[in-house]
Amino acid sequence: MKQLLSLLRRLAATAACALFILALHVPAKAAPYTVQIIGAGESMVNIVQATPMGSTQRAAALQKGISNNMAILPFVNEIAAHGIPGGAVVSSAQPSAEELKRFTMAQVQMLITANWLSGSQVELRCFEVTGGRFMFGNRYNVGGTENELLDVADKFCADFLDAVIGNGSFFRSTMAFVKNDGPRKKDVWSVRANGRHLTRLTNMAGEALSPTWSPDGRRVLFTHIDKRSHGLGVYDLNTREVSRIKFPGNTVIGPAFMPNGTVAVGLTDGKNPSIFLLSPSLSKQGVLERSAGIDVSPSIDKTGSLMAFTSSRLGGPQIFLKDLRSGSVRRVSQAGGYNTDPSISPDGTVIAYARQHGGGHRIYVQDLVTGQERQLTFGPGSDEQPAFAPDSYFIAFTSTRNGKKEIFITTRNGGQPRRLPTGPGDAAFPAWGPAQAQ
Repeated sequence: MKQLLSLLRRLAATAACALFILALHVPAKAAPYTVQIIGAGESMVNIVQATPMGSTQRAAALQKGISNNMAILPFVNEIAAHGIPGGAVVSSAQPSAEELKRFTMAQVQMLITANWLSGSQVELRCFEVTGGRFMFGNRYNVGGTENELLDVADKFCADFLDAVIGNGSFFRSTMAFVKNDGPRKKDVWSVRANGRHLTRLTNMAGEALSPTWSPDGRRVLFTHIDKRSHGLGVYDLNTREVSRIKFPGNTVIGPAFMPNGTVAVGLTDGKNPSIFLLSPSLSKQGVLERSAGIDVSPSIDKTGSLMAFTSSRLGGPQIFLKDLRSGSVRRVSQAGGYNTDPSISPDGTVIAYARQHGGGHRIYVQDLVTGQERQLTFGPGSDEQPAFAPDSYFIAFTSTRNGKKEIFITTRNGGQPRRLPTGPGDAAFPAWGPAQAQ
């Protein structure tokens, strides 16, 4: 019983392919240039930004914003303009074959050009240098503030990912997370993947945990614990209002939205918590998963047919997968005695989770197609609470590698994690929101 209670307390506090082929969209008659990413640091793409045409004082700031975003992408290596023989100057929005030779000499694969049509409009294009093939281009309206200028950098980089991997949601999605604001005071915040638009969402007495976004991006649900009870917190992004729902049993652990707006959440109506289904209006509808042990921390794929979750049905906590169509359940984590915090990729092919190593944790991924498991993070400190981005490629997680809880971003292939700026105070429980139109 003592072990069970200890496990329950921990779960309440912490709930929450390997080959990518990137085909560039080029004209139908042109052979596509492909990049294979098998692991971190492999198949790097060399990119350079040409000297802006029709340059304004704002051109340098836009270039810097694009550079900062490109630095996040593990398969991109940006070459400085001074690394190009004769400089990175081009004479027109469609560089000539002769001009492109200089970039080929510098082993550049992709060239970005910027043509400022006015102080408030810029045309950005991307070319494959070999053969001078046009990949994509758009005209962007630029507002008058620095934030609006950087918004254009985000839009362009999202369009870039649309072109090279068919999914630009990384730069179009917002992350919710929990930040400390004093003893036993934690609130929900949001931030973009590059650290921009840091926003406080809640300001409540007590502790918020395990946020999750509604499929339409209009609500954030979270576990909320105050001195008297557990509750389900609800933040409405339209009204900016916060409400709290209490359920019988006084346990609410790790809510997760289904694609249809229903919610899976750990609730107690007996000895141990089970996973229940809530209606879109957040009323209890029935049981999704129950065993003799503890069943919590659901994570749902984008089709709503697969649910990863944590269960103690075999003793220590392990990761399981339920097919919600057939009702079949199988164990996913086979090694280690303490595996928690599952996050299934939206495409349903990989599950990330945290495994206890001594006094800390490390992030692992299990390929559901091959059955192969791989360790993603190696410390120092402790790494927990992995969360897949909407593109099923990037993964955010909580780490103490710098001495306090911070959020880092890596990919399903691993590699050097990048810290996400979240301001002062501990940050934990990352949760990606849906990609929004720009």
